Amino acid sequence: MKATKVLFISQELMPYLPESEISVIGRQLPQGIQDKGREIRTFMPKFGCINERRNQLHEVIRLSGMNMIIDDTDHPLIIKVASIQSARMQIYFIDNEDYFQRKNMTQDDNGVDYADNDERCIFFARGVLETVKKLRWTPDIIHCHGWFTALAPIYIKKVYSEDPFFRNSKVVMSVYNNEFTSKFRANFSEMLRLDGIEDSDIADIAGKEISFAEYNKFAMKFADGVIQGSENINEEVKTHAQTCGLPFLDFKNPDEYIDAYNEFYDVVWENANK
Repeated sequence: MKATKVLFISQELMPYLPESEISVIGRQLPQGIQDKGREIRTFMPKFGCINERRNQLHEVIRLSGMNMIIDDTDHPLIIKVASIQSARMQIYFIDNEDYFQRKNMTQDDNGVDYADNDERCIFFARGVLETVKKLRWTPDIIHCHGWFTALAPIYIKKVYSEDPFFRNSKVVMSVYNNEFTSKFRANFSEMLRLDGIEDSDIADIAGKEISFAEYNKFAMKFADGVIQGSENINEEVKTHAQTCGLPFLDFKNPDEYIDAYNEFYDVVWENANK
């Protein structure tokens, strides 16, 4: 049996955010994979710079309303949705007043990373997975694009490992050259914890400030495949991806990546189901 359902978790996606390598792939890849006959769902953060009126976002009340506790604080989960009519695609947005009402994505006006980006990544990953469950949709492949999405693998493999919606899901990470520069805080490993995450799972990051490279290497421990999304990525991360034993796909040009990724999903699926 081949993988038929693909969940895309994207850091950026056109036309809701400006054109970038990730936002273009975030827009074109799901449509391309859908055109090849697979069923898709697509999620992204509802960053404050997204114009809700112009892009016709609206809240989905039946999916919203859950509270998630991060670092002993309750954060309400708000789900919004919009449609790209030409592609027959719906885009789901993860929103929260504390984390996503700022006018920039991950940095302030001076180009400084937001100090709580670590919490925001946690909230986003957990919010996506809880919403997928509410949609009663079971993804075979989950493809994460960009560092903001890279916590989905640990939650899928450790917290939701016995959940019927995710028990058989395989996770692919795409790594891009969009590094963060401010390290994640020393209590990151504790904020990350949920039932199912063992001390041994987070031992290599426990109590440490985490760099971009350390963060991605940590995420790969729970992934099933890695794609080099940009022509040039962090060398430490690339070397680890090539040598950690996971299926690895190197950079593909815009005219070939949809076919290559589509084939790679089956490689990952078959490799993980041996």
